[in-house]
Amino acid sequence: MPLTMASVGEKNIVRKIIGKEEIRHFLESLGFVNGSEVTIINEMAGNVIVNIKDTRVAISKTMANKILV
Repeated sequence: MPLTMASVGEKNIVRKIIGKEEIRHFLESLGFVNGSEVTIINEMAGNVIVNIKDTRVAISKTMANKILV
């Protein structure tokens, strides 16, 4: 399921990144790699703030839909 469907506070494991090569590379540079643990901290209008690799990152709804957990 896409990251946007996960609940706030729930720990998830990144399974796959979909989309164009540039988008996948950008998300991987932020720490979204297969097997990494991601937790949604806050969600507003689909945009999410997540905790990944001990770092908080804000991503848009479009980007979050490309991260499958």
